[in-house]
Amino acid sequence: MRNCVWGCRGLSPAMLPRLLQLQGGAFHRVSSHRRAVSGDSQPPLPSQAKVVICGGGIVGTSVAYHLAKLGWNDILLLEQGRLGAGTTRMCAGIVSVAKAISIESQMADYSNSLYQQLEEETGVNTGYVKTGSLCLAQNQDRFLSLKRLASRLRVMGINCSIIKPKEISKLHSMVNIHDLVGALHLPGDAVVSPPDVNRALAVSAAGQGVQILERTTVQQVLVEKGHVTAVETDRGPISCEYFVNCAGQWGYELGQASEVKVSIPLHGCEHFYLLSKPLKQPLPSNTPVVMDMDGRIYVRPWQGGVLSGGFEKNPKPIFTEGRNQLEVQNMQEDWDHFEPMLSALLRRMPQLESEEIQQLVNCPESFTPDMRCLMGETPGVHGYFVLAGMNSSGLALAGGAGRYLAEWMVYGYPTANVWPLDIKRFGNLQSSRTFLRHRVMEVMPLLYELKVPRWDYQTGRQLRTSPLYDRLDTQGARWMEKHGFERPKYFVPAGKDLLSLDHSKTFYKPDWFDLVGSEVKCCKEAVCVIDMSSFTKFELTSTGDQALDYLQFLCANDVDVPVGHMVHTGMLNERGGYENDCSVVRLSKNSFFVISPSDQQVHCWSWMKKHMPNDPQLHLEDVSWKYTALNLIGPRATDILAELSYVSMTPDHFPSMFCKEMSVGYANGIRVMSMTHTGEPGFMLYIPIEYALHVYNEVMSVGQKYGVRNAGYYALRSLRIEKFFAFWGQDLDSFTTPLECGREFRVKLDSDMDFVGREALLRQRQEGVARRFVMLVLEEHDTELDLWPWWGEPILRNKEMVGATTSSAYSYTLERHVCLGFVETPGGLAADFVTRGDYEVDIAGQLYAAKAKLYPFSSLLSQQRRRKDQLDLGTGS
Repeated sequence: MRNCVWGCRGLSPAMLPRLLQLQGGAFHRVSSHRRAVSGDSQPPLPSQAKVVICGGGIVGTSVAYHLAKLGWNDILLLEQGRLGAGTTRMCAGIVSVAKAISIESQMADYSNSLYQQLEEETGVNTGYVKTGSLCLAQNQDRFLSLKRLASRLRVMGINCSIIKPKEISKLHSMVNIHDLVGALHLPGDAVVSPPDVNRALAVSAAGQGVQILERTTVQQVLVEKGHVTAVETDRGPISCEYFVNCAGQWGYELGQASEVKVSIPLHGCEHFYLLSKPLKQPLPSNTPVVMDMDGRIYVRPWQGGVLSGGFEKNPKPIFTEGRNQLEVQNMQEDWDHFEPMLSALLRRMPQLESEEIQQLVNCPESFTPDMRCLMGETPGVHGYFVLAGMNSSGLALAGGAGRYLAEWMVYGYPTANVWPLDIKRFGNLQSSRTFLRHRVMEVMPLLYELKVPRWDYQTGRQLRTSPLYDRLDTQGARWMEKHGFERPKYFVPAGKDLLSLDHSKTFYKPDWFDLVGSEVKCCKEAVCVIDMSSFTKFELTSTGDQALDYLQFLCANDVDVPVGHMVHTGMLNERGGYENDCSVVRLSKNSFFVISPSDQQVHCWSWMKKHMPNDPQLHLEDVSWKYTALNLIGPRATDILAELSYVSMTPDHFPSMFCKEMSVGYANGIRVMSMTHTGEPGFMLYIPIEYALHVYNEVMSVGQKYGVRNAGYYALRSLRIEKFFAFWGQDLDSFTTPLECGREFRVKLDSDMDFVGREALLRQRQEGVARRFVMLVLEEHDTELDLWPWWGEPILRNKEMVGATTSSAYSYTLERHVCLGFVETPGGLAADFVTRGDYEVDIAGQLYAAKAKLYPFSSLLSQQRRRKDQLDLGTGS
């Protein structure tokens, strides 16, 4: 029956456009709305516009819609073919909040609300039906991941529930539950007709003054002095202040074709789904969407039948060679390729064996190197914005993403933290077509892959390496990647089972637990060496006081310190939030060394250049590649450096937060700094790259008698979290202020010096803070048997949800898990509110009691030598 019925191919590819017209019904109707958007005769091309948007799919129309809602109406949207004739026309039409990160869930939730009210606003039927969705779990690990997702969604106020297999049958009778352990039910999820949603957005935008032109191709973007000035089209030039690249799968080529090349790292893959004919017992339109991620498929109701696609293990990348057709046509059927997903569908819904297939659809989707969309202003060209690379979630994310991008353009910032999606998380190094082709072949299957904590990409590796990479690799280093740079996670001693360590990934206690514990122990009792060459490093110089004046305005802390001293400081925005968290070293009167996290390289450079005065006497250089950075952590670091330099390294001669250029071994010009980013004693060595191997060898040789060993970033993470050290991008973001995380002492508020964010901080100090950065030490949590915290877990105070964790680690000193995060309350938040409450952390639905601390604190680790049952964790700071 399966071969003769589900094997019948039904309609030919040529009939697909008609199918998709019928799906929503409204997209190709000739009406007054159609003439309002773009008449049958080509309108004249305007000579100028404030904003030019390239791309008439649902992403581009959403940006235009939201810009118009915010009061901008001098907007021109250009589409090279017909409106919505790209991927939008062939989208599956599912709007679900089941996303990998919170900001994507937040955007999908907004999209859902927007699409629901569009019909009333525009009169265009969008096909919106609130179906709900079921995320199925075939095993316990998947079930745990869904429970974690449910906890995270509840923090956002999204209705969801974990249900048992029998409850699945009540919601969707066709689902075979024999191999299921449970599911996540999302009752608010919906399905829509994507072409009609696109049309409704366009109609509304046009009604507010946005001009939309079809059959107009953008050929390049013109740039003058780093700013967008115009676009060249096949019909002539258009002057503009802003350009928005919403070109989808053509976004990469458009970026490369611009006068100043813009890196937009995305790549196309074929994406398959089938359409059935109406079932013998037609499926109601409000039947829940099914996402069987272990089977790699999704299923939604479609005109009485089903629409089912998925994300296979062996995707087919396309268009690597360059620009493709103007409009998306249904590409070649490949039933052999689709067979595993078809088999998974029939296992999940056996009743479909006797039903008929109408069409197998093959359409392109664009994917990015990390499965997150690309949005924001490009780092090299002011006024050039991007919203593309939607990773097969364009419909679900378009509403929220279009809103945040429009806010970014109008206000200068979005109203939510979108750093995980900011295009500045990438640089030119991710623009290689070979890299993108290989990475998307890994990324597409990962959309439905079970992702456990601290998994790593396997493709595009060894792109940026330290000179010590081979030495460390032969000594058992296990690697992770950050901004393309290989960094050691931990080291496996000779004789360990390497295979099990590489492949044992779990939500519970990991196999590397004891390895990292021994590295932490060595950091506290002897000395460890961590290669931290991936850190971002800038040098700022001037002929006069320009460098100091510039940094004093850009930095919240006072950087006018004596030569050889260093300060930790934030670079804040006008709202007082952290745009960068860095260390600044004064090398000479007019020369400074700025050290930032690895993934801040593009963002920090862009932020500093944006605020840099146009002064030829002021020079900023990225010297990240010039220096290898070694972190010597531990009490015996002093002995090693003293022996290698013949200089006393005691605190009396080398105080904390001090920098000195020294000889180490035979190598001159080593910048030695008395800090470790962990709160432990030790030194950072910034070594000219040609001396790196020599200095490392000398340190390891001399250090043998002091118990030296290699260590990795997992040990660093444990040390910094137990010392309550916040990290930008994990704990701090552009909405976090120094007053909220206990860093007032790093802000020159009481001086008369102006700096970016000063007014906002003064206002917040007067009004009071509404949230506080806290440390939570878990109690009655069994490290051996219980689930480990990760990030995003809900924080409860007196049984009420008050926030979420931002990072966590096991403290080998306290012998307990430590979580960092924020608690908040609308009415303002005093210190005693935090420290006097009864706290719990929700890990996949299980509550664990915790003691809360505020930063800064001193009582916790001073008692580290006591047994853990004697620790006094109850007092506030």
